[in-house]
Amino acid sequence: MNNSTFFKKQQKLAPYLFVIPFVLTFCIFSAYPYIKSLTYSLYATSGPKDSKFVGLANYQFLWSDPDFWTAVKNTALFAFLSVAIQLPLSLGLALLLSQKWIKGVQLWRLAVFMPNLMGQVAVGVLFGVLLQPKFGLVNIGLAQLLGVSWLDQKWLSEPQNVLPALVLVTAWMSIGYNMIYFLAALQNVDQELIEAAMVDGANATQRFRAVTLPTIAPVMAFVLVTMTVGSFQLYELPRTLLNGGGPDNRGLTIIMYLFNNGLLSGDLGYASAVGWTLAVMLALVSGIQIWLSGTAKKGA
Repeated sequence: MNNSTFFKKQQKLAPYLFVIPFVLTFCIFSAYPYIKSLTYSLYATSGPKDSKFVGLANYQFLWSDPDFWTAVKNTALFAFLSVAIQLPLSLGLALLLSQKWIKGVQLWRLAVFMPNLMGQVAVGVLFGVLLQPKFGLVNIGLAQLLGVSWLDQKWLSEPQNVLPALVLVTAWMSIGYNMIYFLAALQNVDQELIEAAMVDGANATQRFRAVTLPTIAPVMAFVLVTMTVGSFQLYELPRTLLNGGGPDNRGLTIIMYLFNNGLLSGDLGYASAVGWTLAVMLALVSGIQIWLSGTAKKGA
């Protein structure tokens, strides 16, 4: 074999050699667990070594369990409220903190982003103190803002207050993270188009709708999907803040339901069935959001 033939074979094999580490890693840590969990969802298990084939019984029980639908309702409502609050606030903060006239804008950006550096467990412990009735700083602040001498809002023990508390705490922690995406997107807005719109007499709202919004639309769709997926994966915050599902299970989420009914009992098969049901839900919701975002962009 001469050098030229050997060199040609090296050229042909080189791409495969570079791809092999990724393929092996993906198969071991992604493909195999996915297939294994899908297989587990057809079994009733008591630990990883004791299993009995039950077919679709796990899914049938799942769909007939009222606690599961309570978790779905809580999670879906939490996701809707979180997106409705965080998306406009994140975009508004990004627009505000991209203005050149603001002094110390880098410090303001850091201050808004910093809550995201805290883990959900730490945030849960912190707000478990702040949301205490009578003596919690949140109630004291609201009392002063409303001009009353006392306020005894039971955020964590009254069922109707649990979901608003979770939404507000999550917004405080996550708005800065989503703001970073919008700040990056705003850097790509063509300033010449903005100046041309100003020359044509367009006001700030018209410039935003005609120039800025179409430019940042792909990033907005990405943030929308990631926020929704993140909301459906909520677990650590309510577990820490409410020490479980809270009063009347108002803080019970799908992941918490999975953990309580699957992993704590040792039934990995049922946990797998819950996980795959959640995956299908997320795929459907994300697909609809992406389709609606694309339709809205074409309509604009």
